[in-house]
Amino acid sequence: MILTRSINMRLFILYILVSFNGFGQTAEYMKMIETYYNDFPTISCTTAAQLIGDSSIYFLDAREEIEFNVSHIKGAKNIGYNDFKLENIKSIPKNATIIVYCSIGARSQNLGEKIVAAGYKNVRNLYGGFFQWNNSGLPKYSNNRRTNKIHGYSNDWGKWITKGSIVY
Repeated sequence: MILTRSINMRLFILYILVSFNGFGQTAEYMKMIETYYNDFPTISCTTAAQLIGDSSIYFLDAREEIEFNVSHIKGAKNIGYNDFKLENIKSIPKNATIIVYCSIGARSQNLGEKIVAAGYKNVRNLYGGFFQWNNSGLPKYSNNRRTNKIHGYSNDWGKWITKGSIVY
């Protein structure tokens, strides 16, 4: 009985540690991204990763095409940022769950707000962005194949990437 409780407690603590939003990131990174975030709803990378493959969930990549082509979340649709048009997501039902992301979550938060203003009901910003996804060891894809590469956006932003092969 005591051994079972001890094992259950260890599993619970491990679950909490793995599920924590900051998994894979430094405290400095987490502090930095908070300066860009407002109260727009977010979803953790670990929770979002569990939703991959669910046809009712839409992953929208708000990075530019050059960034997307290097790597992205499996099944994500690139919507860009500079040239984003709502007509490019009109096939998505207004009540669908949408997870929008970019490098750190700032651009995707801005587009998420536009998507909500257009009548979409369940939009979440990927907390920490694709950099946190990468640094948490979650899979990245390019041309339907896993890759180790990640676009660093710029030298100033690429410094936050701790895993993978950075491409500029």
